[in-house]
Order: sequence, then structure tokens, then C-alpha cells
Amino acid sequence: MISRLHGTLVDRRETTILVETNGVTYEILVPSAILRTLDRHLDPDGRIRLITYHYHHVEPSRALPILIGFTNEIERDFFERFITVSGIGPKAAVRALNQPIPMIARAIDDGNMDMLRSLPGIGPQRAREIVAKLQGKVGKFALMPEEDGAPRVSAAAGPDAAAEALEVLLQLQYKRQEAQGMVKSALTRNPNLTSAEEILNEVYKQRAKEPS
Repeated sequence: MISRLHGTLVDRRETTILVETNGVTYEILVPSAILRTLDRHLDPDGRIRLITYHYHHVEPSRALPILIGFTNEIERDFFERFITVSGIGPKAAVRALNQPIPMIARAIDDGNMDMLRSLPGIGPQRAREIVAKLQGKVGKFALMPEEDGAPRVSAAAGPDAAAEALEVLLQLQYKRQEAQGMVKSALTRNPNLTSAEEILNEVYKQRAKEPS
């Protein structure tokens, strides 16, 4: 299983990129919303670090290995959440994610069917299924900074829910003092929150209510 790649970006196409590492060139599918941000993540020498989702596309006569690339774990986490919706496989998800992930996450949480239907390959029925499956579960992703939907992050760590939620907010480029206040406020409003995901969803709900 290939979970990470670090190599030289040698070519980019409409939906894929080619990355060479140790003499081997990998073709990697990349959602167009993430493809637009790649230049921000290139090293000065043209190398790039990718988090990958690796699966086998099974056809009647063969199983084709497919790599899908992301610039951080949180993007991949959203992708893995997105493909839990019935009828949305990995390739369909790559095609659909042509808008910034925080924008899509907000549309899911708000039940914005018009926005979801505007995504390639997502019709009215699929949009309803996305909302039914994921609404109230994507607050973490809606908190991502939209001007750069791909901050460089490491995996969140720690068994304590509040500490894990704080770590995710720091990865999303919030200042420590601000992030600590957001977590504290969420737990004050709802002391029954038991997981980092619940805390982050509560943080997002509160921020969504604040005047822009």
C-alpha cells in the first residue's frame, strides 16, 4: 500500500500528475480543487510531498492500481469521508471535488443542494444522499482556510479529545490562543462532547452563526 510519495513533479495534465521518485514515475489522479494549489506545495527544487489514497479499480479482466494524491492528511480524510456516500466511488469523488473542500463541507452542513448539484457528476439524488450521510459530520473540514485549502499538516495525535481538537485547529493554521478559546467555548456550550470530531463540529456551528 502506497500512502506517501516524495518526488519530482515532471508533468501535469488535466486530471493527473506524474511524479518521479527513485527512477520510478507514478501517475497520480488529483482532484482539480487540489491540483490548483500544487504550486504552493512545491519545494524549490521542484519536488513535492503527497499523501496518497491507493486502491484497485476492478474490471472484469483486470484490477488496475490507482493512486489519488493530496497535499495533506485532512484533504485525504475528507475524501475518505466523501466516498462513504452510496454511489460515490474514488474516481467519481476525484471528479466531483472541483471546488475547495471547505466550501463543499459548508454546503453539506448547510444542506445547500444547489451548490452540491453543481459538482461534476452529482445529481439531485446524489446530493440528497451526501447531505443525509455527512451533514453534521464535516465541521472540521469547513474550518479549513479557503484561500489555501491545503495547509501542510501532520497527523493529529493524542488520546484526549480536547487536545486532539486543538491539534487539528493548529494544523489548520489558527493561532494557539484562538484555537484554545474555540475549544474551551465549544466544551462550555456542550460539556457532553466526547470526541475531537464532535468538538470541531461544535466549533464550526458557532463560527457559522457569527456575523461575517
